[in-house]
Amino acid sequence: MESILSILVLVTLIFSITYVIRQRRNQGITGLRSALTSICFFLIAVVNLLAYWFDLLGIWSWGASVILLLLGAYFTKYLRIIES
Repeated sequence: MESILSILVLVTLIFSITYVIRQRRNQGITGLRSALTSICFFLIAVVNLLAYWFDLLGIWSWGASVILLLLGAYFTKYLRIIES
């Protein structure tokens, strides 16, 4: 059961990364600053998946997740405002 969930997380992560890259390319958004929020959120998934695989669940993975979440929230100020 655990391997099925890990595979599901990996497939979803790969799909969402390609989707974000494709959407940024279609909208003409360039630069690293506007991508930092997405990168931090993707890194949260990677950190938690690696912590699960290597049995490192605990304060270190929790702390890394919280720090990445705060960084992702901080970098939202660099997101481009889309006017409709």
